Amino acid sequence: MSVNVGNLDAIAVDARQRISAAADEATLNQLRIDLLGKKGVLTGALRGLGSLPADQRSAAGARANALKTEIDQRLNARRQELEQNRLQGLADSEWVDVTFIPEAAVSRGHLHPLTQALTEITAIFSRLGYEVALGPEVEDDYHNFQALNIPEGHPARDEWDSFYLAQGGWLLRTHTSPVQIRFMEAHQPPIRIIAPGPVYRHEATDAGHESQFHQVEGLLVEEDIRMSDLVGTIEYFSRSMFGAERRIRISGDHFPFTEPSIGAAVSCGICQGTGCGSCKGGWLEIMGAGMVHPQVLRNGRIDPERYSGFAFGMGLDRIAMLKYNIADIRRLRESDVRFLRQF
Repeated sequence: MSVNVGNLDAIAVDARQRISAAADEATLNQLRIDLLGKKGVLTGALRGLGSLPADQRSAAGARANALKTEIDQRLNARRQELEQNRLQGLADSEWVDVTFIPEAAVSRGHLHPLTQALTEITAIFSRLGYEVALGPEVEDDYHNFQALNIPEGHPARDEWDSFYLAQGGWLLRTHTSPVQIRFMEAHQPPIRIIAPGPVYRHEATDAGHESQFHQVEGLLVEEDIRMSDLVGTIEYFSRSMFGAERRIRISGDHFPFTEPSIGAAVSCGICQGTGCGSCKGGWLEIMGAGMVHPQVLRNGRIDPERYSGFAFGMGLDRIAMLKYNIADIRRLRESDVRFLRQF
């Protein structure tokens, strides 16, 4: 084609109109080919520069190169404009609040089996008129042993081997019985309390023993309380806690702070009473109990000539094992969520 400035101006006007009218990226791509491709309009004009007179060639070449740069810039600008329009359309039709972050899924937990067991025990005894009493976990020798008819050197202390502090004769309590003494010192009958809490003993850890565990002890002191009242209380608790299908066994026992003393056991729910690693011949002891020794009442500032009472103590961990058929007491403190999810 014959190239001159007028032809280049016509190409520029046509290119500007077509680029402005382009409605999508495909049209822009085709325009680039039509204008700047090997066979494009402007490319053909550049090839014809050699046919111009020498005095016109320089000006026409500069005008053609400037037009090529302009067309390239206009194509890119229109492409960006179309992309902006597309994003704006999405924003109008599919608005998303980028400031909102959905809450991550939270795994909800539940009460530990020991807490569940204690809650149920408390509810059972509250129906019988008992209240909860608490006391210190670090005790003096008097309240932990002497006031309970266990003087220094008494062989029964071997059964409650404990952890002693370095000074002052203090120790980690071996049972919650000191709470009973402290409560009697501060209250007069009628008394109906349960004393739950952690206790500590120098035990070898195995499937049925731990050096730290929880106890729930109970004390009832009123006028004319008999052994039959204690047995009835044990039966009511056992059937309420474990169900009517569990068998109950009550046998004689000995504790320095009760006279007479008994032990209560229920049939093992794991082996159904046939015998397994968690029980002794099909039975699991749930508590020791007995009528409060008169001297213990005196130590608690209560007149044994007027009042009588009974006391009992059970391991909360053992009750949870029986309640939920847990074979190994150590599982209760492993914090394994795979185990805890079962309850």
